Amino acid sequence: MMLVGLLESAIGALIVPILNQAFVQGTGTRAATLFGLQHLIPEDPLGAWKIISLLLITFTIIKGIAEYVSTYLMARIGQSAVLKLRQDLYGHLLDQSATFFERHRSNYLVSRLVSSAAAIETAVASTIRDMLRESFTLIVFVVASFYYSWRLTLISLAIAPIIALLTAKFGTSLRNLARDSFEGSKHLTDTAQEALANQGIVKAYRAEKRESARFANVARTIVRANLRSASIAGAAPPTIELIGMFFVVLLLFFGQQQIMAGRLNAAQFVAFSFFLFRRYDPMPKLSRLQNSMEQALAAAHHVWEVMDEHEKIEERPDAQPLPALRSEIELQNVSFGYANESRPVLRDVNLRIQSGSMVALVGESGGGKSTLTKLLPRFHDPREGAVLWDGINIRDATIASLRSQIALVTQETVLFNDTVRHNISYGRPEATDAEIQEAARIAFAHDFIQELPHGYDTLVGERGIFLSGGQRQRLAIARAILVNAPVLILDEATSALDAESERLVQRAIANLVRDRTTIVIAHRLSTIRRADVIVVMEAGRIIEMGTHSELLAHGGQYRRLYELQFADEEAELVGVTSM
Repeated sequence: MMLVGLLESAIGALIVPILNQAFVQGTGTRAATLFGLQHLIPEDPLGAWKIISLLLITFTIIKGIAEYVSTYLMARIGQSAVLKLRQDLYGHLLDQSATFFERHRSNYLVSRLVSSAAAIETAVASTIRDMLRESFTLIVFVVASFYYSWRLTLISLAIAPIIALLTAKFGTSLRNLARDSFEGSKHLTDTAQEALANQGIVKAYRAEKRESARFANVARTIVRANLRSASIAGAAPPTIELIGMFFVVLLLFFGQQQIMAGRLNAAQFVAFSFFLFRRYDPMPKLSRLQNSMEQALAAAHHVWEVMDEHEKIEERPDAQPLPALRSEIELQNVSFGYANESRPVLRDVNLRIQSGSMVALVGESGGGKSTLTKLLPRFHDPREGAVLWDGINIRDATIASLRSQIALVTQETVLFNDTVRHNISYGRPEATDAEIQEAARIAFAHDFIQELPHGYDTLVGERGIFLSGGQRQRLAIARAILVNAPVLILDEATSALDAESERLVQRAIANLVRDRTTIVIAHRLSTIRRADVIVVMEAGRIIEMGTHSELLAHGGQYRRLYELQFADEEAELVGVTSM
């Protein structure tokens, strides 16, 4: 970019020999010019024009090559920098704990990863390149102006503090407006995502106009910020250009005096005027580029806000791989509360889960069942107490070795917008086709997969939208089966299925829990009856433990839950059996 500026000045410097040839031919007078180019021009008029033409073409070709190389190199640097930024940001996000994702909406994080990073990419790839090129050109033109007349150049530089002050003022306003625009874009994404993801509810409750109005209100906020930004961006270059032109007019009068005083000849004054006008040309360009840079800085501010947050579950430096479970998992005096809640979610929980047993957690919503299961794979760490794995505090184990021994089936079936094969093998990407198909058979999913248009290579759609509820559940079960982890955390889906799908899902669950240590948040009586131990939770405490028959006979909270939630299911099961 410095070379481009030098070549620009060299092309401008040829104005002097051109004027010499045009107006002072044969006088023997040669005005000096930059880089001593006058010495390259022969006395012969025809030869002089040939050399001048050759120099113009040569300088232009070299300048074009230099611009191409600088543009490509800056684009390469910019793409590499933004790629590294996106990778670092994405890795940072993946390393965060569940607390981080509970505090931030996914749309907010995605906008930082995509939109903000794209704004930075534009700045690095083009804005910085243009700013450097224009800055170098301006510096070279100032030096060239000094060469021809240092007096006039010093006068022209009096404008510099005014330009700097205006640019800083405009830049501050634009940066604040850019932040408002980015925040508005985040809210706009949230609004659209909510309505589109829940479009069934929107249509069912005839809320299309309300959602359109909500979207329009947020969009208008962005428009207002962008219009104010455009107003400032549009006013800045003409303002700076007008101030510059006042100084140019003033310098023309001073230049006339310099010629009359014999300090400059006409050719040198024309060359000085050329560099003077060209010197003011980068100023409005730099002002516009400054506007773009302020927007990029606002985007960078949002990215660093995310990067500066650290909610990672820390692994101790001396952490050791966790051996396979042999005896029991124990929760010892465990208490836990979320950062955004004042009251604890778990209170002094003590629980032993024997290896190979099935423990069912039951209770009303908000009792702490889901939170308890999140402590086992260290999605959260307890505030007090400890989770022991055969007597080893899981905080003393490596996170990878702990999570490799736990399979997870969530209440809301999570599938990725990819193939059936990818979703089943998500926990074991290296699994063979035979192993994937065997897991699907055990989960009673193989038959319906074979009927799909492309079998195991069929795309399931976003969140598995192309599949039925029962099919999605069986794929999630097949994924857990393929991992073959010794410990299973199962949060039963509450969604109602048809009789055949329910039967297949229950058979798949029965295969899944066989020969595994299972902690299940139970919503079905059939699952609860299979449990070796039923744990009744209320307000973050364990209030009852025992088998189904023991707890019914006890007549406590479990019996009340049973009469409220499971009595009808029991009657249906009895009716089916009698038939």
